[in-house]
Parts: sequence; C-alpha cells; structure tokens
Amino acid sequence: MDYFLDAYRQFANFQGRASRKQYWMFYLFYVIFYIMFAVLDDLLQTGGLFMALFALVSILPNIAIVTRRLHDIDKSGWWQLLIFIPVIGAIVLLVFLVMKGTEGENRFGSVPLN
Repeated sequence: MDYFLDAYRQFANFQGRASRKQYWMFYLFYVIFYIMFAVLDDLLQTGGLFMALFALVSILPNIAIVTRRLHDIDKSGWWQLLIFIPVIGAIVLLVFLVMKGTEGENRFGSVPLN
C-alpha cells in the first residue's frame, strides 16, 4: 500500500526513477481500488460516478509513475505516447514496463531504493 500512496504523494514528480516493484505494486492497488469502486457504483446505482472520479484523480500519478518507470530503463517519459498506437503500442509499452532497470546510475538518476 505504501507504493500506491507514494505515487500519489509524488503525483507531479516526473524526475528520477521508479523500480519495477514500485510500478507494479502501484498498478496492483490501482486495479483493486478500481474494482472496489465498480462494485460500489453497482451497489449504489451511480452509473460509474465513483470509477470515473477515481480514474480522473489517478491520471497524473499514473503518468508520473510510468514516466519514472521508463526513466529506470533509460528511456524518456515520452515513450508512453506509444499507447496511442493500436495494439502494437500497448505491447511495446508493456515490454518496457516489465524490463529490468539500468544497473547503476543513468541519465535520470541513481538506482531507486527498494
């Protein structure tokens, strides 16, 4: 849960690096909360209001942590624009997100602490 909250604390930090563990733990809790809000929306018959609000609040932290994750493999955060290329862009971005980070320091900073 600390990784999830840390991403929100650093919601506008596009500098530095994020490890695979930091990113994937954030993503895990994001999916859990999204499902929780979906169930809540269904129970309260709000038409997806809570899911939409959660997604809206999470846009900037999500972009920031993906940028830091790409920095860990020595790529610019602009690479996440690949998502707009149908199918292939999502696959390439997924491969980038699961790649092991650069050993030692790179142009974006030192190795993220685990």
